[in-house]
Amino acid sequence: MPDPRMANQSDRVRKVQDPVIPIVAKLARENAGTISLGQGVVNYRPPQQVFDAVMHHASDPAMDRYGPVLGQATLLEQLGQKLADENQIDLDRQDAVVVCTAGANMGFFNAVLAITDPGDEVILLAPFYFNHQMAIELAGCKAVVVQTDHQRQPDVAAIASAITSKTRAVVTISPNNPTGVTYDEPTLRAINKLCGDQELFHVADEAYEYFVYDDTKHFSIGSVAEAAPHTISIFSLSKAYAIAGWRFGYMVIPNHLVDAFSKIQDTDLICPPLICQIAASAALKAGRQWCMDRIGGLAEVRDLALNSLSDLEERCRIAKPTGAFYLFLDLQTDRTDRWLVEQLILRYRVAVLPGSAFGAEGCSLRVSYGALDRESVAEGMGRLNEGLAELLNE
Repeated sequence: MPDPRMANQSDRVRKVQDPVIPIVAKLARENAGTISLGQGVVNYRPPQQVFDAVMHHASDPAMDRYGPVLGQATLLEQLGQKLADENQIDLDRQDAVVVCTAGANMGFFNAVLAITDPGDEVILLAPFYFNHQMAIELAGCKAVVVQTDHQRQPDVAAIASAITSKTRAVVTISPNNPTGVTYDEPTLRAINKLCGDQELFHVADEAYEYFVYDDTKHFSIGSVAEAAPHTISIFSLSKAYAIAGWRFGYMVIPNHLVDAFSKIQDTDLICPPLICQIAASAALKAGRQWCMDRIGGLAEVRDLALNSLSDLEERCRIAKPTGAFYLFLDLQTDRTDRWLVEQLILRYRVAVLPGSAFGAEGCSLRVSYGALDRESVAEGMGRLNEGLAELLNE
């Protein structure tokens, strides 16, 4: 019998995959003692300045009113200075503008709405961030998936081959969620030039910009002046400043898209929550170094996690992660990744995410090592190694 609840949903919504993180989290909660290596968050708290500022402004009557659609002028100025100092994005020189959103996810969705019409196509590089695919499909568009190479790096020729008359944008994520790899400057420049030549937008997700290791340098494609007319850069404070729940993100968009973004944001949000903008401003005042003092230790945790899986050898291949806080495991097995995820929780009390949710081919898993202390990560990785060693042989 058809589910009567589904009959009340639009086809557009019904065809979108269910978010995988809540599904796995629910199964983990139902199995007491499960260590979660699933959701991508950090294990430290926000700067004290965030709490102080929010408490100070909480009773301000101005917090009870609407604010500017694209963000408070003082915060936009603060963000503009950060972009110039850290990303080499000069908003005046690049003929671009910074706008605030309620999280980077909303920023991406707004971008899709601004640059596409129903039936258009947006190219995602797999493995991709699944919420990007969901946003594209909710907008009535098609996500065209292009697989990355065996090191999870973009294949520019493959991207070019996937472009059609309906293509409107190519999306990159660097440092990458879910693989943890970073894309180098020449590759990002090549993708951006391809977009410019083909009159497409390049949507660059840089939410993990501070999370780079092994002398890796983060490169913002928006710093290239000639890229400005066709580049949308998306940033977040959720990861580095540990304020995921405050829902604050920001974007650099071409000036010619400001009217479109204003229409969209006035409809779906009216304005970024003022108290969250206060929190964001305070976080920025704590500064990059505050973040780096906490992020620096993640490189050792990453190495611990990698070493924990070394016994699996060729049955578990991992492209070297030089950013974010993820490992992406390509497994040699006929089992499905969703079966493995379920068994790992039920039998070994460790939770990870299935790679198929991220558009990966074959059997793969995403492991997050950012949310737990070193000892918990070690315990969780030990359980994962034991579980995979046995499950892959069944």
